[in-house]
Amino acid sequence: MGLKVIKITQVSPAADSSRHSADPLILPLTSFDLRWVRSHPTQQVIFYKLPESSREFFHSVILPKLSLSLSLVLRHYFPLAGHLMWNQQDPKPRVVVYSHDTVSLTVAESNADFLFVSGKGLRPQTELRVLVPELSVTCDSTSLYSLQITLFPNQGFCIGLAEHHVLKDGVGSIMFIKAWARICKSLGHGIMTLPSDFIPILDRTLINVRPSLESKILEYTSYFSDEKDGKRTMKPPPVGEICTDLVRITLELTRENVEKLKERAKRESTRSQHELHLSTFVIVNAYVWSCLVKAHGGNKERPFLFMYAADFRNRLDPPVPERYLGNCVVLINCIGYKENNLLGRVGFVSAVEILSDSVKGLGSRGIEALWESYIDGMKQVKPDTHVESVSGSTRMGLYGADFGWGKPVNHEIVSIDRYPAYSMWERRDETGGAEIGLCLRKSEMDTFISLFEYGLEIIASRI
Repeated sequence: MGLKVIKITQVSPAADSSRHSADPLILPLTSFDLRWVRSHPTQQVIFYKLPESSREFFHSVILPKLSLSLSLVLRHYFPLAGHLMWNQQDPKPRVVVYSHDTVSLTVAESNADFLFVSGKGLRPQTELRVLVPELSVTCDSTSLYSLQITLFPNQGFCIGLAEHHVLKDGVGSIMFIKAWARICKSLGHGIMTLPSDFIPILDRTLINVRPSLESKILEYTSYFSDEKDGKRTMKPPPVGEICTDLVRITLELTRENVEKLKERAKRESTRSQHELHLSTFVIVNAYVWSCLVKAHGGNKERPFLFMYAADFRNRLDPPVPERYLGNCVVLINCIGYKENNLLGRVGFVSAVEILSDSVKGLGSRGIEALWESYIDGMKQVKPDTHVESVSGSTRMGLYGADFGWGKPVNHEIVSIDRYPAYSMWERRDETGGAEIGLCLRKSEMDTFISLFEYGLEIIASRI
């Protein structure tokens, strides 16, 4: 792929009469935010097919609308323009937003085949890597959001983004994208405002947890840090070079697939149906997880760890509004098992039972207990532990992000190449089921696809 950077601009939030103080806005980090201080940025790319997107049309219509609407939406989401900062005298970092802060926007052009790059088939990961920006990171400060818009002349365009998890979780991330799309599409009707259900809530006092939780998380953060000589740093821990032979694919589980997998779990599990939590989340992740263990070689004695994030907005007292722009997720790990549990024909059902127990346990355990369990689990991780995690949710509604030129043709989390993870989203054209995004070495991917498709063929053939 040949990529040419056209320009790099800085987009300011549109003027807001309610924010006129020269003093910066300070957002303290809550207990939910602290876990993400040194996390690598989440990088995503969203593709829009538009055959009429000539260079002239792009630069005279598309780009000006995207830039103007970005400025307008940042009026409400202005913390995205800020920085995470850590002064030496402060015990923890904080988000600081000055009136002159901006979001970096890179404009680029690609000569690649849009249908190939934006498709769901096998593609080199390098084809997507160049479509997302990076964040600016130093030891005591990091930017929180950056964007890249890439034109594929006469084919379409894509929006790539890099965001720091410390500011918001996935709910807030998708809410911003949909709010930006809403304003952009409304510009043609002279509407430059957002309905109330897209306006974020920034109030950190909504997070009602015991102060003791924060001290535990700070202790955990120190325990796992890579700091040397006692020096604090905002830089993420090193993960090594990203492999150059990675390929990615987006696979789909239809609603019918999910229902048949549920029936298989009911039929083959030794547990009664009321003991199992057979949600789409459990079924999809159990199926993908069991296929991944086998695709990686299936060492019977190797320990494994599976992680997911549980949304706690409705689990706090009082509940946190859906429009809260911050983190309200707890990381959950499933540990204490060996790969032998997920091998063979019983692997899928075993994974269902493990995840079912985990999800059902969320309602009866408090946040502190869950956090302590997570810390204890991470301390048990050995160098040879097989780690997998899932990013995303089938409840986000990202495919509804129409900027005025139709809904996306595809959406990918590019940064799953930095750690052992896959993505899970709702399907574009069907309610129910899921899209699964994977990034693996070619040999492992071939094995995974074979296992994934064979399993679906088996359940489809059962009468």
